[in-house]
Amino acid sequence: MSIMKVLFICNQNQNRSKTAEDVFKGRFQTKSAGLHNVRPVTEKQLSWADVIIVMEDIQRSEIAKRFPEHYMQKRILSLGIPDVYHYNQPELIDVLKSKVNELL
Repeated sequence: MSIMKVLFICNQNQNRSKTAEDVFKGRFQTKSAGLHNVRPVTEKQLSWADVIIVMEDIQRSEIAKRFPEHYMQKRILSLGIPDVYHYNQPELIDVLKSKVNELL
């Protein structure tokens, strides 16, 4: 069985999605991207992923706006994690683990 490919997305790809990419890289093939940074998420990254996990619902809406075809074809899950954490903050790691375990 192949390992699930998970793309984590947040606004800047500095804290939440970057942490998630590192935390879950043992369990899944992981990548992370941002929506409002210098190099925003690409169609190629979306195509690569089996599952796309966003940190907030607003990011799911943004993906729908920018990439309507991919939005319809992909499983996109929202964790509902606000942008109040630092990269690799222990509380962020706990929240990520519990929410991702619920969903996957």
